[in-house]
Amino acid sequence: MANFDPEIHDDNPPMDAAFMAGMKPSRRGRPKLDVPKVEVKIRLDAKTVEHLRSSGPGWQTRVNALLGNLVATGQI
Repeated sequence: MANFDPEIHDDNPPMDAAFMAGMKPSRRGRPKLDVPKVEVKIRLDAKTVEHLRSSGPGWQTRVNALLGNLVATGQI
């Protein structure tokens, strides 16, 4: 690549203190939840896991919702 020529490359903003003061760090990934979920490890029967996974994408979310409903209704 040729040397930097300000006549050609003049569309960049100046990197002065005022420009840098307006910068903020980028946030990557999903936004933080107000109530984050907790990662757990449990051992289940193979047939149970096979059945749950066969229900398609989102099976863990559906299991979480089902367990939440059981807890909310006092069944477990």
